[in-house]
Amino acid sequence: MNILNNAEKRTYGAIVIGSGMAGGWAAKEFCDKGIKTLVLERGRKVTHNEDYPTTLLSPWEMEHRGQLTKQEIDENPIISKCYAFREDAKHFFVKDAEHPYIQDKPFDWIRGYQTGGKSLLWARQTQRWSQLDFDGPARDGFAVPWPITYKEIDPWYSYVEHFAGISGNKDGLDSLPDGDFLPPMELTCVEKHFQKEMKRLYSDRHVIIGRCAHLTEPRDIHIQQGRGTCLGRNLCQRGCPYGGYFSANSSTLPWAAKTGNMTLRTDSVVHSIIYDEQKQKAVGVRVVDAHTKEMVEYYAKVIFVTAAAINTNLILLNSKSSRFPNGLGNDSGLLGTHIAFHNYRASLSAEYEGYLDYKTAGGRPNSGYIPRFRNLYKQETNFLRGYAAGMSGGRGTHADQSSVGESLKNSLLNPKWSNWYAGSHMMGETIPKESNKVTLDATKKDAWGMPLLHMDVSYDNNDDLMVKDFIDQFTEMYEKAGFKNIKTRDSHAPAGLDIHEMGGVRMGSDPKTSLLNKWNQMHHVKNVFVTDGACMTSTSTQNPSLTYMAFTARAVDYAVKEMKKGNL
Repeated sequence: MNILNNAEKRTYGAIVIGSGMAGGWAAKEFCDKGIKTLVLERGRKVTHNEDYPTTLLSPWEMEHRGQLTKQEIDENPIISKCYAFREDAKHFFVKDAEHPYIQDKPFDWIRGYQTGGKSLLWARQTQRWSQLDFDGPARDGFAVPWPITYKEIDPWYSYVEHFAGISGNKDGLDSLPDGDFLPPMELTCVEKHFQKEMKRLYSDRHVIIGRCAHLTEPRDIHIQQGRGTCLGRNLCQRGCPYGGYFSANSSTLPWAAKTGNMTLRTDSVVHSIIYDEQKQKAVGVRVVDAHTKEMVEYYAKVIFVTAAAINTNLILLNSKSSRFPNGLGNDSGLLGTHIAFHNYRASLSAEYEGYLDYKTAGGRPNSGYIPRFRNLYKQETNFLRGYAAGMSGGRGTHADQSSVGESLKNSLLNPKWSNWYAGSHMMGETIPKESNKVTLDATKKDAWGMPLLHMDVSYDNNDDLMVKDFIDQFTEMYEKAGFKNIKTRDSHAPAGLDIHEMGGVRMGSDPKTSLLNKWNQMHHVKNVFVTDGACMTSTSTQNPSLTYMAFTARAVDYAVKEMKKGNL
């Protein structure tokens, strides 16, 4: 590998590693504040509306009608478990053989290496945390206390919600604070029935329409981004040509590019962060060109690591120096530990025999949502923490396919409406533990010279007890609400498929027990910030991306102020 010259041309005000959810926000905020910013993306270039090859295709225009071939499934036993890895979106996923890792325990690591990262593929559900969530680790003693309060992050939630466009209803729940919402989606009649019954039967269980990053009524700020109303196509994983949902590709990155302050370098695998021991700070990053394998160094006053949680851990662990022989800023020895995620193992399905004079039409990109009600204000159960849940109810058609010829044709052309179906799935909080960790292999490397990552992450007994409680409680709730044919399921799937990996570089007030302070700033390397899932001290139950966005915007604001003071 050659180190290229022209250092001056490779010097910026800020470097952002990763172009996904958090990276896109870091780029936008730095560029808006006039900082020349280099964004490094390890994957290929994907430009909004230019590189969505399947976005307008009908099923019959795809060779396999949207399905995977047996060969693709056999070659990708991990990624093929993901619901969105299908013929129409497979080009946005990392294939199993291309980027190997070592599973000390089974872990389904789902990745998207391209401009925008997984923001093209995310589920787009955006619930705020409450103070109850930030209080959790200290109250229940399972992790270090969060160094930040809801009051501090509240204005930054509003800031990112306004720009991204979040649809939602103001429900007035202290467990799920309201935000700066666009008009909400509507619950179906069966979902409203369940909502009404829960309100009648329980004082602490609420059914609401989920908050999501879709434009139901674009504001001027969204029109400035070139985005339009969500049409409810439910083909989001292909990339939306209308910008109906928020992604880095459709929103933050093009906004940053318009300022003239952003340089986006794709196909750039970040090897490590360069630490200058005389200056006692980071001065740049080493990058391996994905195609030529040449190594290039880039320099900046401040570095944001937003490569997605596990890859952020990998880069920091690989950033070794005499000062930090075990990874950048890792005096505590905790870098890569306390990995956590969300528990999606349990689900329930049911039927409702009423409302046969109603039916559904069109699509909706979200579902009903049931905020956490277990152990919310005090410890009540034999397991720590709790779970939120999705809730959806709809109505489909079926056709008798047992006949042949004209009878079969008539049956297919005249399908009959079935009963209303309904279902829920859990979104449980897992406990961050030191034993759930990622480490680097001592000898094995990938095609770009990066050490292979060991994944040593799994469920525990607390998660099993939570699954049982979800099944018991939701069976009772659906039975009381008059649903029939209730079926429950524990998938027993290994960790990972929730695609909500968090931790490893957690926030906290004490440098002996955490890596980052309340500004997402490394305790021991003040000009390096981590604002993706790796920074999370605990996971709570909400979909996490909205919180990463708010952390990132807040951290950039702080970093730029510190730069202007000469502190970085």
